[in-house]
Amino acid sequence: MGFKKLLASLGAGGATVETELTEPNVVPGGVVQGEVRLTGGSVNQQIQGLTVGLRARVEVEGGDQQEVKQDIDFTTLSLGGAFEVQAGAAHVVPFGLEIPWETPITTIEGQQLRGMHVGVTTDLDIARAVDNSDLDAIHVHPLPAQQAILDAFTHLGFRFKSADMERGHIQGTRQRLPFYQEIEFYAPEQYRGLNQVELTFVADDREMDVILEMDKKPGLFSEGSDSFRVFQMGLHDFQGTDWPGYLHQWLAEVGGRRNWF
Repeated sequence: MGFKKLLASLGAGGATVETELTEPNVVPGGVVQGEVRLTGGSVNQQIQGLTVGLRARVEVEGGDQQEVKQDIDFTTLSLGGAFEVQAGAAHVVPFGLEIPWETPITTIEGQQLRGMHVGVTTDLDIARAVDNSDLDAIHVHPLPAQQAILDAFTHLGFRFKSADMERGHIQGTRQRLPFYQEIEFYAPEQYRGLNQVELTFVADDREMDVILEMDKKPGLFSEGSDSFRVFQMGLHDFQGTDWPGYLHQWLAEVGGRRNWF
């Protein structure tokens, strides 16, 4: 028995955890439902805690201004305090994890965005044992208001280029998470001279900031420039605006002043 306890403390023969999501498709502000299945190992073990949360892989500026990937946990839900799991025993713990309104979009019209890694993490804290954790991907779809802006870009002929998540804060917005998402679009021929436009959403339960930028310098949001715009958009009263017309007007104004078009 002593040898088995030693192996369990090293992660061999110890308790295992598996998470199953009832529905991995969610929207910002929604709830992902699931259950954690905990199975005892070859010996009784003390569990210090069981938690689920959300984790995103974001870009962080490292040395020599090179960007590296970092996993950031941005919400956590405790599913219970300390308890003992008996050898071979099975426990099922249901949960409902709220999705923050700022959670990045990972899926648009059924297509997974390259580079987007967001998932539910499950952490089992076992006394005197190696960390036992699990990660399950979720598919975050746009809110209707966000879809309206994405559709406006498509209507104007913009093509999706890429998406990423960057650590940092955009001043002048309601941002609370330690990172933000950028969705980049190639410009169509009618906007000659314009390479791309970058789009960021920062939402809460009532409205969202929509951040647009042309020809962004890496790592810097030039808020004083006419190529940077932030506007507010209600989550429930956006249908009355001609969003393709709104975006085109801004692009035309900036492009005209710079002799791009």
